[in-house]
Amino acid sequence: MTAILGLNAFHGDAAAALIVDGEVVAAVEEERFNRVKHCAGFPSLAAAWCLSDAGIEPGDLTHVAIGRNPRANVGAKVRQLLRNPPRPAYLRSRLANAAQVTDVRSQLAVALNVDPRQFNPTIHHVEHHVAHAASAYYVSPFPEAAVLTVDGFGDYASTMLAHGTGDALKVLDRVLFPHSLGVLYTAVTQWLGFPYYGDEGKIMGLAPYGDPERFLPQLRQLVNADAKLFELDLRYFTHHSKGVEMTWDEGSPTIGRIFSPALESLLGPSRVPKSELTQDHEDVAAALQRVLEERYLHLVRSVQERTGSTRLCLAGGVALNAVANGMIREQTAVEEVYVQPAAGDSGTAVGAALEVWHATLKKPRSFVMRHAYTGPGYTDEACLAALETAGLASTLLTDDELFTTVAGRIAEGDVVGWFQGRMEFGPRALGHRSIVADPRRTDMKDILNARIKQREPFRPFAPSLLAEAAGEWFEQDYTSPFMVMVYKTRPEKRALIPAVNHVDDTGRLQTVERDVEPRYYRLIEEFGKLTGVPILLNTSFNENEPIVTTPQDAVECFVKTRMDLLVLGNRLVRRPAPSA
Repeated sequence: MTAILGLNAFHGDAAAALIVDGEVVAAVEEERFNRVKHCAGFPSLAAAWCLSDAGIEPGDLTHVAIGRNPRANVGAKVRQLLRNPPRPAYLRSRLANAAQVTDVRSQLAVALNVDPRQFNPTIHHVEHHVAHAASAYYVSPFPEAAVLTVDGFGDYASTMLAHGTGDALKVLDRVLFPHSLGVLYTAVTQWLGFPYYGDEGKIMGLAPYGDPERFLPQLRQLVNADAKLFELDLRYFTHHSKGVEMTWDEGSPTIGRIFSPALESLLGPSRVPKSELTQDHEDVAAALQRVLEERYLHLVRSVQERTGSTRLCLAGGVALNAVANGMIREQTAVEEVYVQPAAGDSGTAVGAALEVWHATLKKPRSFVMRHAYTGPGYTDEACLAALETAGLASTLLTDDELFTTVAGRIAEGDVVGWFQGRMEFGPRALGHRSIVADPRRTDMKDILNARIKQREPFRPFAPSLLAEAAGEWFEQDYTSPFMVMVYKTRPEKRALIPAVNHVDDTGRLQTVERDVEPRYYRLIEEFGKLTGVPILLNTSFNENEPIVTTPQDAVECFVKTRMDLLVLGNRLVRRPAPSA
């Protein structure tokens, strides 16, 4: 047996993953344990859980891989430092971060509660974008594929083009610092008044409310379309000249302002966070999304033409832009697409470990990641204990009773916390840690925001549907099991599912296959039998916090919000009637 622990550490969305003989047996983000959203730092709890879950002792761990390599692209780093020496404080912070990345063994020993002197796995530092590429290609169903990774920055690169053939990846090209589509999107996201780590996803939901044409000429000035891949117009950014004020400690990561005064001269004064959103803001968001799509699809065409492949694997934070992903098969020569479910930085934990398994140990591919259910699961006894501690009465149902009862309550308008099996890896709730509701109700979006989610009203909710029904309800039927594709809703179906049909008549689909996730499939199927709509509204089981992990987390979220039902495995809990 060969066990490889993969890590994303000292970066946003710290995570750990365990590969045993080439198979992903466990993968989870640190935030799910310590309840700190997008937690950076070292994934101590996640790493310890991965080994414990698999029954592997620290001494049996043969290899540890981290998706960071401070020595990668070092020539480009030196040239940039000579051209533009950084401020001393910024340089110290980056050197400190690199030192932490280098010292993995001792920190992992502390996390696993072992003597560092007796803990001797081989440590591997895998370049960030190689880890991204590996995370997508090696677990894809494709024997050969073009591979594209796009994010902010990692190990001085923002973009990688590669070709996967058989058991190997060949890097074809990189876009290096200071040019980055991730930085482009983050800078304008900040200008729009959304300053927090991870806020970029909100802009994808805001963009359909705007007219892209009004600000498209200005936004196109930010990126040079004549470059081979792309180049930023650096007048509008500060990350290359002043550095980026970042914190990668144990808490939530922060990123300082990265747009220059020139951007405000171009677009006007930046929006104050939480102030009114105007038509101008919506139009800028629409133009930003359009420019991102143009450059993203140019990269797709470039890697497709260089490899000759009609298959594409995607990873990196920008690969979570589901709107752009939904355009790939319609607007390029690509016919098949695989997007890693944890496409952001947490997924580099999987990729780093797989790169060691395939590239270093020369082992053949044998595993396809068809689902993302690689986190903790809990017994009925654990669920019952959490309920009893909270003083909540539950009813234990058979499967037949459970699915028909819950589907019926959803059809009657109940909002349900649905907690099943092993938790999802990645940013999307995929039917194991989900809040589910009726997509037919025009008021359901407002109900969810008022009772539970308390999020911006422009953000859409997603549809989960039976995979074989996708073409009947949406204009594309290509599989999207990880909720990373946005498709147009068919015109005749839009009025039937208003709660999941966005303002531009689209939905960010999760296609559910019976053989991959039979329980969630059956819930949707039973709802479809009752209503004629084989679709559920699906949103993450949380309230402004990381997605729930344990039964205790689920119970606490249920109690403090106004969900109608809580389902833990086969246990059903109805909200207690308010006391007189």
